[in-house]
Amino acid sequence: TTGNKTSAIVFVILGFSHHPDMKVVFFILFLCIYIITVLGNLIILLVINMDPVLHTPMYFFLRNLSFLEICYTSVTLPRVLVSLLSSDTSISFAGCAAQMYFFLFFGATECCLLAAMAYDRYLAICSPLHYMDIMNKKVCMQLAASSWICGNLVALGHTTFIFSLPFCGSNVINHFFCEIQPVLMLVCGDTYWNELQIILAAAFVILMPFLLILVSYSLIVSSILKIRSAKGRYKAFSTCFSHLTVVTLFYGTAVFIYIRPKSSYSLEVDKVLSLFYSVLTPVLNPIIYSLRNREVKGALFNMRRKLFHPSS
Repeated sequence: TTGNKTSAIVFVILGFSHHPDMKVVFFILFLCIYIITVLGNLIILLVINMDPVLHTPMYFFLRNLSFLEICYTSVTLPRVLVSLLSSDTSISFAGCAAQMYFFLFFGATECCLLAAMAYDRYLAICSPLHYMDIMNKKVCMQLAASSWICGNLVALGHTTFIFSLPFCGSNVINHFFCEIQPVLMLVCGDTYWNELQIILAAAFVILMPFLLILVSYSLIVSSILKIRSAKGRYKAFSTCFSHLTVVTLFYGTAVFIYIRPKSSYSLEVDKVLSLFYSVLTPVLNPIIYSLRNREVKGALFNMRRKLFHPSS
């Protein structure tokens, strides 16, 4: 049957094979990025867990984000590293489906989590007197759990839908992982309606949280402008700057990649953009949050002192 033939397909991921002379350079670069991403986010997790000062709603969400970034990067980079060392870049039908599922799972979860973090900042700045009552432990857990559940449902729906379609002809994926658009290009026949459904679903998943973030920050900016002292305005805005930077980096590329028709799709441009939001954003997050956050820098200093100068 067609289903059995489809499930027997072995895909070949081109990755960066069109630059064979750069394999060693790419391997060293991606290995360094992966190590820095994992270590950086693990340090953030460790610091937040160890320092009682950081046991607040904002850092609860940051802890979720750091764990998410480790998982998100681990879906793609280890396989990229293996393919750079090996001549075999094939991936099974099930393996490709699993990679797409987990990539969409963590990506969609991050969209929702960034929206929850924006809501947290809105309450902290616009309703400071009621902040701790509203953002109690139960609400934080519910928002985080909702983000993970939503991410799972989105990934499951997208992956099941795409991999239930018939594949024929070429089995070469011109990308460095099983991304939606390159895989969709291998589907038999006219994929217009499939593509439209995916774009609409992606628009809902990406744009709904993004609209919530925009509304939250519109209200935040309005409240900050009402603060009379320049010092007070700076202090209020500085608590949002890190999150706003991460949102801009993540959504800037994600919106461009997923919410557009296949006719405007460029394989090489998409590879670069995918590298940006799937590889560079996770490695930048710990740097952004640690360099711009006085509390995190203080907790890092205290942890270093406890580890290297325990008697002092």
